[in-house]
Amino acid sequence: MMTTLTAGLPGVRRSVAGWSPRLRGWLAVLPLSGLCAGLSAHALGRADVAATAWTLATLAVLVVLVTQVVRSLAKGDVGLDLVALLSMGGALALSQPLAGAVIALMYAGGQSLEAYASGRAGKAMTALVARQPRTALREDGGALTEVPLAALVPGDRILVRVGDVVPVDGRVATGSAILDQSSLTGEALPVTFLANEPVLSGTVNTGTPFTLVAERPAADSTYAGIVRLVEAAQARKAPMARLADRYGLAFLGLTLLLAGGAWAFTGDPVRALAVLVVATPCPLILAVPVALVSGLSRAAGIGVLIKGGGALETLARIRVLVIDKTGTLTHGSARLTSARIFGRFDEAEALRLAASLDQASGHPMARALVEEARRRGLTLSQPTKVTESPGDGISGWVEERHVIVGGPHLMRMHDVRFPQTDGVPSVTAPVATVLVAAEGAPIAVLELADPLRNDGGGTLAALRECGVARIVLATGDRRAIAEALVAGLPVDAVAADLDPNAKTDIVAAERRKGPVMMVGDGVNDAPALAAADLGVALGARGAAAAAEAADVVLLVDSLAPLPHAIRIAQRARTIALQSVWVGLGLSLGSMVAAALGYLSPLQGALLQEAIDVAVILNAMRALGGPQDGREPTTQGVPHCS
Repeated sequence: MMTTLTAGLPGVRRSVAGWSPRLRGWLAVLPLSGLCAGLSAHALGRADVAATAWTLATLAVLVVLVTQVVRSLAKGDVGLDLVALLSMGGALALSQPLAGAVIALMYAGGQSLEAYASGRAGKAMTALVARQPRTALREDGGALTEVPLAALVPGDRILVRVGDVVPVDGRVATGSAILDQSSLTGEALPVTFLANEPVLSGTVNTGTPFTLVAERPAADSTYAGIVRLVEAAQARKAPMARLADRYGLAFLGLTLLLAGGAWAFTGDPVRALAVLVVATPCPLILAVPVALVSGLSRAAGIGVLIKGGGALETLARIRVLVIDKTGTLTHGSARLTSARIFGRFDEAEALRLAASLDQASGHPMARALVEEARRRGLTLSQPTKVTESPGDGISGWVEERHVIVGGPHLMRMHDVRFPQTDGVPSVTAPVATVLVAAEGAPIAVLELADPLRNDGGGTLAALRECGVARIVLATGDRRAIAEALVAGLPVDAVAADLDPNAKTDIVAAERRKGPVMMVGDGVNDAPALAAADLGVALGARGAAAAAEAADVVLLVDSLAPLPHAIRIAQRARTIALQSVWVGLGLSLGSMVAAALGYLSPLQGALLQEAIDVAVILNAMRALGGPQDGREPTTQGVPHCS
């Protein structure tokens, strides 16, 4: 396999990049057939027929190879396929037809082996693209019509059949839906979604058919965004691959120098041919992309989309973490954390009345209470005679009760008295305190906060084990709130009251301490994500600007897969380097042996192929290993130890 096997590497570009799969298949069949025919003829004592069969087998590959090399040279690309061309041509010129046929078979067979290795390594990423649906069943006036995804608009009702991929982001209309999210998040078990709960496009219906209410156009949905990110990731090039470009050309020069020197010193052109035959750039050119693509595929399998080999390499070397708070270390939305109840109502009834009234409000606090009531399965009533006071709250009638939801000022306006201390939020509840009254009397004080994610502390500890030496919290919130949130967590520094430019400055300052990874999810995080050595955007449904600026996107709304992704990156990089140095050492040693006359051209051809196969198999180890990513990523935080 004397060819570069990484598509898209400038300077050492694969000459056979334009070959169709059918042609590549025939190129492997022809030399194999010729080699077998020649061996049969030789066994029957027909040496002349054997030589002719081997020669024709070599020529079949050589003609195509000459055409491709000439085209590449005309474009200014000097490919290592030139070594294969010289070795096959030299074998025919020096009356070594059997060696030529073996070289031709090894070269053409290498194309099939490359296709297999690359295909298997990129299986998870390719599957994400291949599963994208093209049409959907839309409910139109009581009938079902199959329409292109581009025709769907928010509000459309779509029937999702058993086994269908959810075509757009939306909500379950009625009943429930059982969805397999493994392709997006790595979650092994199906998840049940109740009526009005949001579901992601790209998941698979494993339960009964259900109706989905579309919330986004197909082009703006989660799965379409993931497909775009995957396509961009596959087009990116790793720094280690650029290193292979430079050293690949140096390897070509060394091969020609050693072959020419052996010929000049001994006067035996067969020794020069043996050097050319045994020269194999595959440890340098093939091992890197196979190992890195294997790592990319494994990471995609646990819900982590890494945009190319360069990002994977950087992820393996991260030493400093700068992490945003809102929506990253926390959930990014207000949640009910405590409730103090007065009078004859219990907590559920107080929340139900408040949420019923808040359905008429667009305030974030109102939406948070409505979502909490729905999560608890409470039945909400339609409010009437609603009056909203911007900044103060809302009042109206729910089931013939006059209900008020808001702050102390609104309560005083309605002559409802709460104890003074009950309306004061604590420092660990940075969002708001909501007062609820009914029929002129206080019934509840609801405290809402943006709490730490359940996996937040565990993830930070796991990142320490992965080699992250310094962790900095960067947030626009007040310092007291930020420090209270991370108290007891392995955080080295807190930077608060930051605007987007200040976050970028923090990242720039931390880069002096080592490669920096910035984790964020909002539009305001995009500049800092772009400024870091590695940007990580949390959640496939986060801000599009953050996902575009980031090098890594966590497809699941959780920090838990991040330590595991670092471990995958470290393993893939280590395996790539192992394959390069061990493979090159064996190749150079074999070339010296051939130059000294210890290897014939035929022996060299067989040896170089054995080295290539060993290097490929070693690089493919990056697909497996301990904690190979098949376990659910949301069931806990995988550690690096």
